[in-house]
Amino acid sequence: MQTFGDDATRPPILIVHGLYGSGRNWGVIARRLADDRRVVTVDMRNHGASRWEESHDYHDLGADLGEVVDAIGGEADVIGHSMGGKAAMVLSLDSPDRVRRLLVADIAPVAYSHTQVHLIHAMRALDLTLTPTRSQANAALEAAIPEPDVRAFLLQSLDVKGQRWMLNLEVLERDMEKITGFPAVSGRFDGPALFLAGANSDYVLAEHRPLIKRLFPNARQAKIPGTGHWLHAEKPREFEAAARMFLNG
Repeated sequence: MQTFGDDATRPPILIVHGLYGSGRNWGVIARRLADDRRVVTVDMRNHGASRWEESHDYHDLGADLGEVVDAIGGEADVIGHSMGGKAAMVLSLDSPDRVRRLLVADIAPVAYSHTQVHLIHAMRALDLTLTPTRSQANAALEAAIPEPDVRAFLLQSLDVKGQRWMLNLEVLERDMEKITGFPAVSGRFDGPALFLAGANSDYVLAEHRPLIKRLFPNARQAKIPGTGHWLHAEKPREFEAAARMFLNG
């Protein structure tokens, strides 16, 4: 957990990263939002510096976030992207008293048919003893992962000196269906919610709106033009502006 800013007059902002990520992915936006708010970033279980667990389902992830919220004051504005967005949704549905405002970045409360297991296979196939530098690891991954931005993102979770991935690849692969899915939920979050999507992304569709409104009756939806699933990385200033307007509203 990393904290930026020291404002104590309002609940802090908690930022929750996506699959294969870590809190450091959000450092730039966290620092900018911290000019007038306290901002906390976390590493989810089985990611980054957080503990490795034998389960990776969304009720567990939501409970983890609930512990963080309790530790930072008992209530927070929550931003979650992709897997982190699903975890943030489950937190708000299971424990609505812990969430003041909810911003979900480019994900819906539905199961998706895609899988990210091929990236795990590429990471597990990399012989880290033969790639002592990040640039060598990047070159070795190129055949399996041709997209340079995806390689750069994954390599943020490579501990070069320790010759290990800071990801529990075994559990993430085993529970991939849970990660791409969405659990059974019974709650409802009546607080303000914003589902902010990339205009070029197909993760949040018109057909998802009835379910979003059923679980989050006060949800609004918006899009950032010219962006895909990684909207906060592609258009950080625009994402920051939208987040600031919503969270400070």
